[in-house]
Amino acid sequence: MTKHNTLPRRSFLKNAGVLGCSLAASPLVTPVSLAATPGDHRLVVIVLRGGMDGLDLVRPVGDPLFAGLRPNLSSADPKLPLTDFHALHPAADKLHDLWTAGELAFGQAVSTPYRNKRSHFDGQDILEAGVGAGGAIRDGWLNRLVQTMPDTQLRTALAVGREDLLILSGGAATSGWSPDVTLPLSEASRLLMARVYDGDPLFSAALGEAMDLTDVLRSGLQPNADDVPDDPDDIMSDAMMMAKEHRGTRGIASFTAEMLRQDTRIASFSIGGWDTHVAQTLNFKRALSTLQDAIITLKAELGPIWAKTTVLAMTEFGRTVRQNGSKGTDHGTGGAVIMAGGAVRGRKIYGDWPGLAEEDLYNRRDLMPTADIRLYAAAAMRGLFHATPSEIENTVFPDLDLSPGLPSFIA
Repeated sequence: MTKHNTLPRRSFLKNAGVLGCSLAASPLVTPVSLAATPGDHRLVVIVLRGGMDGLDLVRPVGDPLFAGLRPNLSSADPKLPLTDFHALHPAADKLHDLWTAGELAFGQAVSTPYRNKRSHFDGQDILEAGVGAGGAIRDGWLNRLVQTMPDTQLRTALAVGREDLLILSGGAATSGWSPDVTLPLSEASRLLMARVYDGDPLFSAALGEAMDLTDVLRSGLQPNADDVPDDPDDIMSDAMMMAKEHRGTRGIASFTAEMLRQDTRIASFSIGGWDTHVAQTLNFKRALSTLQDAIITLKAELGPIWAKTTVLAMTEFGRTVRQNGSKGTDHGTGGAVIMAGGAVRGRKIYGDWPGLAEEDLYNRRDLMPTADIRLYAAAAMRGLFHATPSEIENTVFPDLDLSPGLPSFIA
């Protein structure tokens, strides 16, 4: 498909209001982004919104101070050990299965360059833009990665869901799609919309892209001839069922897998629910269940492609080392990054442990970061797509110091 540089796809979506509500309500132009790179590897980046507590997911039970700092959040399940020092959250049984299979690893004590203010909005922008302190937030690091790759196509990168993900916005051509509105248009509707936008090259191109995506989805969802119902009501029922199945995070993961089985090589979506100030035991477990289901759905539906896939789950900041009076934790600094997939060198905790003594904490309250989380993203793009140090330092993460070395978690 032709790459259109006149206006970025996301700018088109944001400015679609000039056409009135008819275009904004169209199921063909709801936000999701696709991008397809050369090569066979796949990268999925899951943004964990709210500040995921890495100390609750990967519990440093071997540190003698841990239990006292978190009397309600420190118990370890003997059935879910990771190392002699670490144990997995008791509800993370599906993730532990991946660990046992060698398809799961973690990076401990990581953080973006964001410090002290602890705003979700600022923290997420810095995470997705991939910039350092004081850096300009203009586009996303995944989009800049795509810009370094030759022969990319419109469907190289995919941002799935209703929200407009900064991480994939930028100059590289991507597409948008929301998986819960994939009902196909009739041929008459296609012809009408094509005639309406025929006079405008920009909108006509965007409409063509949307229709092309619809065809991609239909090709994978067409029933066998013997299964086509005679009753039009049955056809509508089947279409509604198809849309319903794509709802929720599991549906988003399923949709993502469907695209990754085709031209897409990079995908991103987000999972919320990690802001656990109160009753963390319950709320963390709920968010963790959603994350597990998404990753397991990706593995199940990617089939043999899972062996070439890496999933990075990243969050804007960690949480305080001490639990608060509401049996939760507050916004912190150092946290964890999750690496899953058949392309991951698993069964390992990467990174240095800073300790939990008060003098070892950041501002005497947070886990001290010992690595920039962007090093893990850089390691993925180097191992999967052969990005060079020059491309990483000059284009993708212009202010990132690569001298500490990249964690070698890509198999």
